[in-house]
Amino acid sequence: MNAHHNRANALSHVCWHRNISIRGCEIVDKERHQISGPLLRKFKNSPGWQRLWVVFTTVCLYFYKSANETVPLASLPLLGYKIELLSDVEKTQILKEHVFKLVFKNHVYYFRAESRYTFGRWVLTLSNACVERDS
Repeated sequence: MNAHHNRANALSHVCWHRNISIRGCEIVDKERHQISGPLLRKFKNSPGWQRLWVVFTTVCLYFYKSANETVPLASLPLLGYKIELLSDVEKTQILKEHVFKLVFKNHVYYFRAESRYTFGRWVLTLSNACVERDS
């Protein structure tokens, strides 16, 4: 099987598992929104940040240890996720700038960009790409 076929199967599995549908034209549209670069990731209840090279393509984030790696450490399909800025309460707890979060039900991932510019690019790209509900 080729990589595209595997990705299509993975996407259909995520759609089924999260009870979300996505039309083919939406996939094509979302492929126009791609970005990569360093981000720091923090899980909801973890104390520290992990620096990763992150690649976003189609509707999935791929996490690499560095830009030179060819095999991702993990991936996060964004179907059903929504991107949010921090609440006032979270800002007092996190005390970092350029932070956004991805939320799906009770799953929360925090991401921190290195600058206001890269923060804006990630937020805009992911906002255009997230599929929050059944279409």
